[in-house]
Amino acid sequence: MLEFKFDTQLLIEGHDLDEDAINDYFCENFKGDCLLAVGDDELIKIHYHTNEPWKVLEYCASLGEIYDVVIENMERQEQGLQG
Repeated sequence: MLEFKFDTQLLIEGHDLDEDAINDYFCENFKGDCLLAVGDDELIKIHYHTNEPWKVLEYCASLGEIYDVVIENMERQEQGLQG
């Protein structure tokens, strides 16, 4: 069984985005692993494994417009089912 069930990926488009601040916020406020928050001040790519993807979406939506949202259930994938 996986510790963190959902692979959460999305893009954030906005102004004055700060990947370091986003990274710090994730580390301080969310439980998960495999964090990737990269980009520039207008576009950030997020990849994160968590059990609470809705919290990630809520936070990211507060920073700008979110799109290309993908949430996959890795436990189902591990069992050979569609995620």
